[in-house]
Amino acid sequence: MSGEPPRILIVGGGFVGMYTARHLRRRLRRNEAVVTLVEPRGFMTFQPFLAEAAAGTIEPRHAVTSLRRVLHGTEVLSGWITRIDHHARLACFQPRGGTAYSLSYDILVLATGSVSRALPIPGLAENAVGFKNLAEAIHLRNHVLAQLDNAASVQNPRERQRALTFIVVGGGFAGVEVLAELQAMAERACKYYPSLSPRQMRWVLVDATSQILPDLDLALGQWTIRTLRRRGIQVHLGTQLVSAKGGHIVLDDGTELDAGTLVWTVGGTANPLASATDLPLDDAGRVRVTHDLSVTGVPDAYAAGDGAAVPDLTRPGAICGPNAQHAVRQAKTLARNIIAGLRGRRPRPYRHGYLGSVATLGHRQGVTQVFRLKLHGFIAWLIARGYHLMWVPTLNHKARILADWSLSMFFHADTIPLSELEHPGKEFMRTLDMKQSTRTSDGVRDPGHPPAHQPMDLANEGWPSPER
Repeated sequence: MSGEPPRILIVGGGFVGMYTARHLRRRLRRNEAVVTLVEPRGFMTFQPFLAEAAAGTIEPRHAVTSLRRVLHGTEVLSGWITRIDHHARLACFQPRGGTAYSLSYDILVLATGSVSRALPIPGLAENAVGFKNLAEAIHLRNHVLAQLDNAASVQNPRERQRALTFIVVGGGFAGVEVLAELQAMAERACKYYPSLSPRQMRWVLVDATSQILPDLDLALGQWTIRTLRRRGIQVHLGTQLVSAKGGHIVLDDGTELDAGTLVWTVGGTANPLASATDLPLDDAGRVRVTHDLSVTGVPDAYAAGDGAAVPDLTRPGAICGPNAQHAVRQAKTLARNIIAGLRGRRPRPYRHGYLGSVATLGHRQGVTQVFRLKLHGFIAWLIARGYHLMWVPTLNHKARILADWSLSMFFHADTIPLSELEHPGKEFMRTLDMKQSTRTSDGVRDPGHPPAHQPMDLANEGWPSPER
């Protein structure tokens, strides 16, 4: 590869990966380096908008950004890195469709982020849905609306209550925001179901700690709890999920209930790809890095974001928290330090004091803490939206999200469950199965399925009689 520009391989297209590539392309000289970014989905998800996308406040496509559209001059590959041998400067790449092959590189940036942290709870894998990506947000919206459809269609009171029971485990930002936004959406949807009332719905928030939204001031967390409880939401603090077998929820405070919806938002853990590398890891599986975001003791390797143990220079001995605020700023420092290394200059340390946090709670309510300023209610909701909008990558997306918000001020979003979109071939397969079941091997209609012109006798066929 003599004479060729060095190749910078960025693994992961989240906040760190996308913004690092963006800053590199803006600052690199012509032919100074080649940048390759690997991301399975081909887009960056703006996670602060997932709750609003799930509630239908914004169009789901507006919560993601095409990497190819914003990263001009960057090679974007859709697939997975399954193994990295940094000593040999090789990464095993598996395309979304095709044969795996090796990618050679000169400089590595590991920005794989985190994945949902699962616990060995009976029934969790079978009955819960996570909330870390757009697919899960869309699925959750469809599922909640389908539960309302089901509740309005069944006659058994226990089945109806099960369908109308929604449980969110995890009192962080993701859990509180998705619970609040979905509850507001479901309440709006109830007016289209004459047989249902918002009072029939049961919304439950479960957290193992003594407070929710731990990054905020305690008083703001307590205000949020009071607000949720005024809406009829049950908040169980210091409580853990024990079992979810068959949708029967058991909490360690003795609470037992059947639920048609269980959402798992209990934080994250470092992406397991880090363990498939020869990079040094800490006890939590995060890549060890120095104050300038270079991997400890390893040349030409960098890491940042949720999957890296980045020292917090504003709090000696601490590690930077896993949030978008740090990720975006680390990306800027990371790009500058990579270029500094290419040009023989000294890198800069990453130092950023935590500014605060914001959260939206549906019903045009929110909580905001910026430095010493602590607000809640409508003003906090406006500030939270403005802060999030500021970090949306392109003017195109900013305009589209503003349009979504403006329309939602006057018109509520449609409450149509589009569950079929998640399994587009299911109806086709069902049709083929039905046609096959109505024929015998010699082409004669199965006598168990009478012709269309002969009505079925429900009583004689063993069907339950309609309830009066």
